[in-house]
Amino acid sequence: MPAPAPDLTDPLARLLAEYAVPPGVADELLDAQGRMRPVWAPFLRLVAGESAEGLARRFARGDQYLGDAGVFFRQYSGPQPERAWPLSHIPVLLAEAEWQTITAALAERADLLEAVMADLYGPGKLVEAGLLPAELVAGNPHWLRPLVGVQPASGHFLHLLAFEIGRNPDGTWFVLGDRTQAPSGAGFALENRMATARAFPDPGLRRHVRRLAGYFRAFGQHVEGLARAGGGGAAILTPGVNTDTYFEHAYIARYLGMMLLEGEDLTVRDGQVLVRTVSGLRPLSVLWRRLDSEWADPLELRESSQIGTPGLVSALRDGGLILMNALGAGVLETRALLAFLPKISEALHDRPLAMPSIATWWCGQESERAYVEAEAGRMMIGPALSTALPFDTADGTGPGDRWATPATRTARLAAEGARLVGQEAVSLSTTPVHDGTRLVPRPMTVRVFAARTPDGWVFMPGGYARIGRSGDATALAMQRGGSVADVWIMAEAEVAEDSILDAAPLSRQRDVLVLPSRAADNLYWLGRYVERTEGAVRLTRAYHLRLAETGDRDERRVALLGEAMWAAGLSPAEPVPQGLIAQVEAARSCAGKVRDRFSPDGWAALRELSQTAARLAPQTDPGDDAARKMGLLLRTLAGFSGLVQDNMYRFTGWRFLRLGRSLERALGTAQFLAALTAPGQPMGALDAAIELGDSVLTHQRRYRAEPRRETVLDLLALDGKNPRSILFQLGVLAEVVADLPDPGEPTRRTPITHKLLRLRTDLEVATPGELTPDRLREIAAKLQALHHLVGQAYF
Repeated sequence: MPAPAPDLTDPLARLLAEYAVPPGVADELLDAQGRMRPVWAPFLRLVAGESAEGLARRFARGDQYLGDAGVFFRQYSGPQPERAWPLSHIPVLLAEAEWQTITAALAERADLLEAVMADLYGPGKLVEAGLLPAELVAGNPHWLRPLVGVQPASGHFLHLLAFEIGRNPDGTWFVLGDRTQAPSGAGFALENRMATARAFPDPGLRRHVRRLAGYFRAFGQHVEGLARAGGGGAAILTPGVNTDTYFEHAYIARYLGMMLLEGEDLTVRDGQVLVRTVSGLRPLSVLWRRLDSEWADPLELRESSQIGTPGLVSALRDGGLILMNALGAGVLETRALLAFLPKISEALHDRPLAMPSIATWWCGQESERAYVEAEAGRMMIGPALSTALPFDTADGTGPGDRWATPATRTARLAAEGARLVGQEAVSLSTTPVHDGTRLVPRPMTVRVFAARTPDGWVFMPGGYARIGRSGDATALAMQRGGSVADVWIMAEAEVAEDSILDAAPLSRQRDVLVLPSRAADNLYWLGRYVERTEGAVRLTRAYHLRLAETGDRDERRVALLGEAMWAAGLSPAEPVPQGLIAQVEAARSCAGKVRDRFSPDGWAALRELSQTAARLAPQTDPGDDAARKMGLLLRTLAGFSGLVQDNMYRFTGWRFLRLGRSLERALGTAQFLAALTAPGQPMGALDAAIELGDSVLTHQRRYRAEPRRETVLDLLALDGKNPRSILFQLGVLAEVVADLPDPGEPTRRTPITHKLLRLRTDLEVATPGELTPDRLREIAAKLQALHHLVGQAYF
């Protein structure tokens, strides 16, 4: 008897009727009989009851959060290197009972990978017993010979793992790939959760979703315990801002309260890894590695690496550092290893894999090679030593029937067999995605994260799925237009609220003076570039206001300010000078290198400033229009300055930011005063000086007279109460320097404080008449010398 027709007046029934899953494909929403999985029912009722406009508003809230938080990933092609985070707003829902089955199987797999790693860098019994071909190890670029025999200080090679899994048509799960090198995505999973919480804040629904914070809390406490036992600090090692996951590195460092370091921040002395900080060298006990192993040490690994730390391998041999994960762990990601894991599991654990891998055949064996050739039509054939997932075609992997013609396939397999694998061309399960009008099925994989703790492996409850942009499974990668979705693990009972703050985070245990020298350098230059940008905007505005008044670029006042612009690297011919845009980008670059220490609001303000300047450049006319646009940029700059001044905690990093800004303001003021107060300058030059110093109203109230050279110099150079004066900024510098860490000089008064005191005293006893252009240039030179002393002491 045929099934009754669905009641299309019911929104949920209508939604399900429109949702068409390809035949023979597993789906997360519908089971093998086409029935909705019970775990989806509450969520789908909510979605079905929303209007198109209501859903659009929900999705917009999630996107707004991601935009405000500055979440991005870096792509290596296209006009914009930073692409907005591609969230698929419909989460993937899994029942808690099913999730427990998944994680139990993956915990066994994690232990197996640990055992394989220990053997590959230890006794080598797997090769000796014929369970693993020697050429897949010795010829593998991810197997690092210098690490053979190096035992991890913690007793474990692997601390953080990720598993890419998919669902079979029969509903069971299988592993597509293991991520052991430097697994990424955990931080992005947190942001996925935050964004979907904005889109679907409904309490009745979310009370049954497992929280992510417990995973990070357990791992953070484990790291803290290891660091405390080692007598040093804990940090995350990043390749730098140009990696595609740098945002995640900075986000997790901020979330867990760990230092974010680059290779140049570290040095090795007597087998101990030390961090270069503004307080001197500090010991490091635990390092969470987010760069690939081969780049970690140019002395013993890849000698061309400029992002590693010389001597790191030697420190590991001496047991002076716990590295998460151990160097060389990338060998476990090799595709060909999947072909041998079943037998290795039987040999080492006396049982089959609880969750099988994707069917894989290494073509270096005659029978396997023949099977791959015979079944080429249902195979993906690609490099055996690749660490990419089976459906990733970027490395030359392709469908077996198109990888080579029938006439050449046999010869290629025979000649290249040891370098090739065949993997089953699986149909990935699908999950609902909203295409703008309705729900449609799209292929997906789930990335499962595991962290080692003293109590064993802890799994993040959901968090991250990769979604294809179409039915093509090869388009899951974000670099190829794929998207990501949150994964909700749905409990039958209500879930208690949880937060990482339920336990004291690492940041509460850290010495607030532990500021890496590179971070201090970038904060210092951020302050300088922001202040330099403000000076450039004020100078450009002053020029165009006078150009609007006269209409003559050769008029003496206009020409004088034009010369000042050229001296500052700005072209008067450009209404929005490219030199000004370059200053903004320099500030943004410095801020990008300290994302872990920089507020999301501050970063958003800088990004808005950059976008505004770039947008205005091609649509601005000289004169009044340019002056008005400069006013807009000034207001944006003021917003950034307020965020930094009012909201940034007064850690050591803030002091270096303030140091750079105050020094740049004093230097810029000395330079424009030397140029505009010189005898013989045209009428109006003194007015321009007061305008550049943002002190027009102050001058009017204080002196009630037309600007004279003496009043301008008194206000902008010698007035200790005017925040725009040189003397005021020297006072700020003195306060900031007094609170900086001792750079280690044996004398009581450092060269920095000595030079600053001399300069400040000279100005306090000076009179306006003594401040000749030469004297002002001398002050500028002394400020430059002060800059060099700061660099020598701290950077």
